[in-house]
Amino acid sequence: MLGKTFVRGTFGAFVLYTLAASVHAADWLPITPRDLATESEPKAPGASAIYLYRQVDRDDNDPSETVYYRIKVLTEEGRKYADIEIPYDKRKERVRSIEARTVRPDGSIADFDGTVFEKPLIRGRGTKLFAKTFTLPDVQVGSIIEYRYRHDLPYGYVYNSRWLLSDDLFTKHAKFSLSQYLDFSLRYSWPAGLPEGTQPPKREQSRIRLETHDVPAFVSEDYMPPADEMKYRVDFVYDSEPMMDKEPADFWKKVGKKRYRIVDDYIDKRRAMEQALAQIVAPDDSPEVKLRKIYARTQQIRNLSYERNKSEQEAAREAQKDAKNVADVWNLGYGYGEEITWLFLALARTAGFDAHPVLVSTRDDYFFNIRLMNERQLNSNVVVVNLDGKELYFDPGTSLLPFGKLPWSETAVKGLRLDKSGGTWVSTPLPSASEARTERRANLKLTNRGTLEGKLTVTYTGLEALWRRLQQRNEDDAERKEFIEDQIKRDIPVGIDVTLTNEPQWDSSDDSLVVEYDLEVPGWAAAAGQRALLPVGLFGNREKHIFKHATRVHPLYFSFPYKTLDDITIELPKGWQVESLPAARNNNLKVLEFTSSAQSKEGSLHIKRELAVEMLLVDKKFYNQVREFFRAVKASDEEQIVIGPPKIPAKLPAKNAGSAGS
Repeated sequence: MLGKTFVRGTFGAFVLYTLAASVHAADWLPITPRDLATESEPKAPGASAIYLYRQVDRDDNDPSETVYYRIKVLTEEGRKYADIEIPYDKRKERVRSIEARTVRPDGSIADFDGTVFEKPLIRGRGTKLFAKTFTLPDVQVGSIIEYRYRHDLPYGYVYNSRWLLSDDLFTKHAKFSLSQYLDFSLRYSWPAGLPEGTQPPKREQSRIRLETHDVPAFVSEDYMPPADEMKYRVDFVYDSEPMMDKEPADFWKKVGKKRYRIVDDYIDKRRAMEQALAQIVAPDDSPEVKLRKIYARTQQIRNLSYERNKSEQEAAREAQKDAKNVADVWNLGYGYGEEITWLFLALARTAGFDAHPVLVSTRDDYFFNIRLMNERQLNSNVVVVNLDGKELYFDPGTSLLPFGKLPWSETAVKGLRLDKSGGTWVSTPLPSASEARTERRANLKLTNRGTLEGKLTVTYTGLEALWRRLQQRNEDDAERKEFIEDQIKRDIPVGIDVTLTNEPQWDSSDDSLVVEYDLEVPGWAAAAGQRALLPVGLFGNREKHIFKHATRVHPLYFSFPYKTLDDITIELPKGWQVESLPAARNNNLKVLEFTSSAQSKEGSLHIKRELAVEMLLVDKKFYNQVREFFRAVKASDEEQIVIGPPKIPAKLPAKNAGSAGS
């Protein structure tokens, strides 16, 4: 069965190899005088470069793509496209037969015969995500860059076939083809539509073709839906059975029946589950205690989906067996995430709970669309359990996930709740902002040099804790320390010194992750004559830099609702007093809320700040309202507290020596 996966990165020095294939000028497509003379593109005003031509020919029988790019450099900035980067997964893919050349503005040619570098793309351990990189020679404004290569894909990748018509640059002309895998039936669709003037794909026997022109450059923005979801694309869906259904309801009913039989066969090990359950719960346990014990025990099963990738030698030495059912998962003591979740289902049912399997579609890479009739979009699994009249969703196959929670990508998504009749559609719950909190509590002193120094405790709760734990699942102590210290450096808008002082519980499924630091913020107070100015927003750096642009192309998309709470106490230098405080702020738009206040008391400052985002997907027509809200947050964070030095008492006049009573 397919397991849930979690990708990790790796470091490493560049590995070099010499490009073996030679470039033959006669093999390249002809270049017209108009291509050489092009200085700008009216349909892409201000573009630094454009694609004059792109071609992708995909073969799903011998999974591979041959790719061809022709780029016109229009400005000095566009010369950066001479640095080529071709990403691939080194564990199961190959990039080969690279050929490249530069065509100068006068039509003369500089062939690439240099060195190709192999560069790791993701920091961390366990994955093999690399890129082939090289730099083309003598690229000038007006030059044409050409390169092509073959990308060998892993077998089984046929199920992920697609053409991405959108790219980072404007495309003048492009051609795509697909050689269909003939053993399966095929359906294809274009969920985001096609570029203006583009005809739908055409079938020529076993090959499908598409030609397009004037494809706008794809614009990437902060807080946008998954990029591939927004791009012009053609998705290809294979099925081992004939695709006869034209109505989604009929299609999904058949899928539901088929998948129910598969799951039911996998979990149907009653005697083995009764023996396992006897080791987990006690007869007098309450229903909630029983369910919590079952959940905790299944999470103790070794989760292969979250382990670092092993070399062939390591895998051979370990010789892991495949689990054919939940009894095997229990007896082996390990399994993939999907298998562990089904084990939880089997144990919960054996304990008498009303529990059901649910197939869900995660929303981290794309959004589920029932009408596309793509079974593989239901790419994860959860269990819904009725506990004391309330339906709760569980996914113990996600490592370190607290009881009763789902990872963010499985929240607020469609799911097919399986049963004999074909199943019913359900929606998983979306947690509120209060369930994904970041609380920062600081006790600091302000020195005479304007430096803040002291202790900081940060508590991450719910999804905020989970994604950090999963991000660092397979890292060592040094990497984790650097990661969690960098979190604070990103929060504060000036250079700081921060040192982790506790040992966070990285490998726990507790709802909270508590991190403690020694913190020093040099120069936080700025001199203003004899006074000093302190900004209110010590931790407001992230909000300071979002939604800067006046216009918006894509909808707004937040991974999950969240809340940040800051509680800061600052002890002032002896004798210094607060002379001026900014007014308290309270901006409540219901889905966005911000409060800020500053108070002084007996030589110290107390600053409180709360920000809550209760949004997920927001139409771009509301962008100006969201942008203005965060501009107000930024303005509040930049307001100043004025403090003054100790006041020197006025000198009293000397007593008159000749006065009466002297």
